[in-house]
Amino acid sequence: MIGLFRARRLRKEAPKRTPEKPMGVPPEILRQVKLIELRTRGLVNSVFTGEYRSVFKGQGMEFSEVREYQPGDEVRSIDWNVTARMRRPFVKRYIEERELTVMLVVDLSGSERFGTVKRFKSELASELAAVLAMSAIRNNDRVGVLLFTDRIEHVIPPRKGRRHVLRIIRDLLAFEPVGRGTDMVTAIDYVAKMLNQKAIVFIVSDFLEGDISHPLKILAQRHDVVAVTVEDPSERDLPDIGIARLMDPETGYTFEVDTSSPNVREAYSGRVATEREERKHLLRRLAIDEVAVRTEGGVVEPLLRFFRARETRAHRR
Repeated sequence: MIGLFRARRLRKEAPKRTPEKPMGVPPEILRQVKLIELRTRGLVNSVFTGEYRSVFKGQGMEFSEVREYQPGDEVRSIDWNVTARMRRPFVKRYIEERELTVMLVVDLSGSERFGTVKRFKSELASELAAVLAMSAIRNNDRVGVLLFTDRIEHVIPPRKGRRHVLRIIRDLLAFEPVGRGTDMVTAIDYVAKMLNQKAIVFIVSDFLEGDISHPLKILAQRHDVVAVTVEDPSERDLPDIGIARLMDPETGYTFEVDTSSPNVREAYSGRVATEREERKHLLRRLAIDEVAVRTEGGVVEPLLRFFRARETRAHRR
């Protein structure tokens, strides 16, 4: 019985935030946006800029042309073959690879508005998305966002600029979704049709979803897909709190379970572990990297591990 009810269903009703009004944004949301901007900007400038560039930009340069040497040019850029032929110094000019597009696909379903430690999963997802968006803008890349539940809730097309990132952070905090369920297949299909050029797609979710292997495979064939799994400790282990009334945040269905039963807790833990292994196997098979973040921790260490592991892998190739 317990296997039918996922970890996401252990929750209390989260207090509803005030929906964003068409004519303005609540002052408390604006304060949160400013705080997140200051915090993430500091992280990006001091920690993530180099890591992001080394992973996603590569060398970041492609050959453009040869032109005559000018004072201030680096000696190492001299093209000695052309210099010998023309009998005066010439240098190779390079241009930075075209800007990248980063797309943040963020799950706002009912299971995301849950947390038992420091914050809700949705709040952790917002901070992580803010860090990635700030990193992209800092490197002159375009960034967009798609918010989904059991439908496409909100889309911000990829653009550049600080004001654009602030809008993304604001919407992540203030947007009140209509749906409560999860339909990741629709979200993945929408992104695949929306993006005309290769992009980096971060899917931020608890991945409590059915079979998404086919659409995920199609998306990963054309784009660089990264799965960001957001978890809470109570979703890994059922706490012993006696008879508990639990509610599915996506359907509203309630039921009672005896959490003091070792058999119940063992069955629950086994089901969660199986689902986690199935997800990891799927991601490995599709060559999709996974970044695991938890509500009891932060986003810095998981992102740094991801960036450095990917850079190490690139050097080995």
